[in-house]
Amino acid sequence: QVQLVESGGGLVQPGGSLRLSCATSGTIFMIYTMGWYRQAPGKQRELVATITSGGSTNCADSVKGRFTISRDNAKNTVYLQMNSLTPEDTAVYLCNEDLWSNRGRHNYWGQGTQVTVSS
Repeated sequence: QVQLVESGGGLVQPGGSLRLSCATSGTIFMIYTMGWYRQAPGKQRELVATITSGGSTNCADSVKGRFTISRDNAKNTVYLQMNSLTPEDTAVYLCNEDLWSNRGRHNYWGQGTQVTVSS
C-alpha cells in the first residue's frame, strides 16, 4: 500500500521559515513528478511547486524566490523549504506524486500538514 506522509508544518511568525517533508512508503518502482499544493480555507487548492524525476522544477509566481522544492530519490522524499513566510501562505500543504508501484502507475495525495503564519 502506497502512503505519502507529510511533516514539518506548524505555527511560524511572519518572515520565518519552515521545511516540509513528504515521505513515500510502499513498494515503489519509480516516482515521476513530485509536487506540493496548498489549500487555504474557502479557497481552491493551488499548485505551489513541482519537481520532475530529472530535477526540473516549477513553482507558482507567488512563492518564487521564497520557496524551494527538492527531492531525495534514495529516500523517496520530497521537501519544500519555505522562507520569508507571510500570513498569505497560511494553508494546508499537501504533497502529490505520480508514481509507479506494485499497483501500477497512479497519482497519490498525502493527508496534508497545516502551516500557519501569524504573529
